[in-house]
Amino acid sequence: MRASEPSRTAIGAAAYRAAHQSMDGGAIFLDPYARRILGEVACAEADLKAQDPSTRSFRLFMAARSRYAEDCLGLSVARGVRQAVILGAGLDTFALRNPHAGLKVFEVDHPATQSWKQMRLDETGLTQSLPTFVPVDFEHEDLKTRLTDSGFEPETPSFFIWLGVVPYLREASVFALLRFVAGLPSASIVFDYSEPLENYSPERRARAAEMGARTAAAGEPWLTHFDPKEIAERLLSLGFTSLEDIGPTEMAKRFFGLPRDAPDRGAGPHVIFAGK
Repeated sequence: MRASEPSRTAIGAAAYRAAHQSMDGGAIFLDPYARRILGEVACAEADLKAQDPSTRSFRLFMAARSRYAEDCLGLSVARGVRQAVILGAGLDTFALRNPHAGLKVFEVDHPATQSWKQMRLDETGLTQSLPTFVPVDFEHEDLKTRLTDSGFEPETPSFFIWLGVVPYLREASVFALLRFVAGLPSASIVFDYSEPLENYSPERRARAAEMGARTAAAGEPWLTHFDPKEIAERLLSLGFTSLEDIGPTEMAKRFFGLPRDAPDRGAGPHVIFAGK
């Protein structure tokens, strides 16, 4: 992303969530603030784009990854988690919808994107239940220092949600953050990642490459991909002991009504839970 501008992928993710409310009735992920925080003009553009049938599968994935992450957070709160950290939050609205009494919410994002979000919150009057904002440049600043300076308590059970960020970071930066979470005494994380293009079937590889080219043209190229087996092994080596990786097929079975005995759909985007 450009240093002085909000992330275009953050805007894009918010647009998909907003369109899911209007086009799909929020069937997978209900977010009453998604359209309000995005704004009328951007919502109109999102709805127009959503009329293209080819955008439906990715829109539903975006809804499902948020639903899965917040489902995992809810289970973790029941087991004692008292801090939630939304990494690369963009226009995420969880803090406004937080149903968990006593759960402190931190939002971490690039300073430019976070300032833009705070402006949108002020403009729309969405100033209730605000999170603790923690501006961080993941590539150049130490997350632990920035979080603890903002009131995060490393010894308190915590849950991290990290969606839509990993592909845009260098691998070293991704694992620096994962090592930080793994080093906390009681912490879990949900994040999404993409498989390498060579894992895709030839007919789907071109479409994935085209999407990557679009993000690169917007100034946010894909830098990091993971093979599912590789990332599982590396997470275990960091000290995580509980893993659940939801790939395209399992995602469709769990959220989109695909029969349980349906064949594997092949490579695609994944959402993974890693806990201890």
